Amino acid sequence: MRITIAHGKTKAEVIRTVDRSFDELFKNIGPLPIRVVNEQRQWNGATLAFSFTAKIGLLSSPIKGTVEVTDRDVTIDADLGLLDRLLGTKQSREAIESKVRGFLT
Repeated sequence: MRITIAHGKTKAEVIRTVDRSFDELFKNIGPLPIRVVNEQRQWNGATLAFSFTAKIGLLSSPIKGTVEVTDRDVTIDADLGLLDRLLGTKQSREAIESKVRGFLT
């Protein structure tokens, strides 16, 4: 899944916001609460590489991807694995996009 969202902040502000808000990005994007475990993230310039396991009840699914921040937009490229199949691509995309827009306001 790839989501690109325009922003009007400085690149440094957006990087700080993404870093601070990352844990909330993938929680509660569906009808069931999602627990994030085994989180790993590393910034390389303005690109965040991440991976973690999303736990939903007894199910777990590896999630990995990147968040790239430019002067004008934020691009999230993520493989949601089983989570995407459970929630549906449209619902996942809308929930993540809504959260990112909320973080950037």
